[in-house]
Amino acid sequence: MSAEALFWLAAKAIAIAALPLAYVWLSRDSHKLRKLAWVTAFLTLDLIMVGGFTRLTDSGLGCPDWPGCYGHSNPLSAGEYIRAAETAQPTGPVTMTKAWIEMAHRYFAMAVGFLIIVLMVMAWRRWRRTPERREPRHSPWLATVVFFAVCLQGAFGAWTVTLKLQPIIVTIHLMGGMTLLALLVWLALREEVPLPVPPAARALRPLAVVSFVLLGLQIALGGWVSTNYAVMACPDFPLCHGKLLPDMDFGHGFTLWRDLGMTGAGEPIPFQALVAIHWVHRHFAYVVVAVLAWLAWRCWTVQGLGWLARALAIMLVVQFLTGLSNVVLQWPLALAVLHNGGAAVLVALLVAISFRLSQGGMRTAAVPSAKSADKSTGWAHSGHG
Repeated sequence: MSAEALFWLAAKAIAIAALPLAYVWLSRDSHKLRKLAWVTAFLTLDLIMVGGFTRLTDSGLGCPDWPGCYGHSNPLSAGEYIRAAETAQPTGPVTMTKAWIEMAHRYFAMAVGFLIIVLMVMAWRRWRRTPERREPRHSPWLATVVFFAVCLQGAFGAWTVTLKLQPIIVTIHLMGGMTLLALLVWLALREEVPLPVPPAARALRPLAVVSFVLLGLQIALGGWVSTNYAVMACPDFPLCHGKLLPDMDFGHGFTLWRDLGMTGAGEPIPFQALVAIHWVHRHFAYVVVAVLAWLAWRCWTVQGLGWLARALAIMLVVQFLTGLSNVVLQWPLALAVLHNGGAAVLVALLVAISFRLSQGGMRTAAVPSAKSADKSTGWAHSGHG
């Protein structure tokens, strides 16, 4: 890819990032770093949904090279190559529409990456300018970890294309997006005035950790279903092909390193393997819903966690219904994208609950008010975020 094409590619990403940056800087919130962290977290959630839309519309190879499209910064400039590919393979992965979907996803991803760079720079500037008022919760290292995480996520985005949508790579790319979202939400919460929960709530920490691990496994299983196109492998509910235990091939279904639609030996993957993939995701969902519902119930009346518990309960219902609709309504695109986004919202909620529980045991009397906190950390009104 030429230097000129790279320049215009970066320019598009910066132009997109300029909109949320302008929103943050023109807002009345004096804590610009906190504001930008929340905006970036929200845009990362949106990016996860855009990535799901890209995958669900089979647009992942709409531009079969990376980071541009046939060496160009946009599909219009690459129109000759796209039309030639579409003519050679009319039912193939390359069309002008799919190319635009794929490149829009890349522009958005690079814009989020630029915002994270700004976040990291702001965090380090604040740390160096206020050595006398440094607090552990204001350490810039978390923002630095987020920066390296988005770089790794970009690498997996490139491998997703160059390895031709290999299921394990696409699934790791999805999990990377969820991890990035979790880190950004934690970073944003850390910038808030501490709101500790009652000391007794620390007993809920193990349940929150177990919930987070189970949700992560379920999201990985969901990614494995999606990347292997196994959503309709069980077209009925609650049974699968009329059976509680249908014919399944777990060996081929859960061979991780293989090409899309192939076994590890390079042969077409049997349908029973897709059934196994779908069946495991569906039934593990019952376990995850039960554990997360129990966490929501335990947090329902805890000071500082009640609204998060109610939001978690609502999202569990929404997530279950959108997952069920993918089967009953035969995988409608809009609901499939919402199911993807619902998983991201659950991640954000569990991060928020875990963060609040990490504040457990602090004395409420020691928590400053928002006004006094701003006065004690003068950078909050300095305009430097």
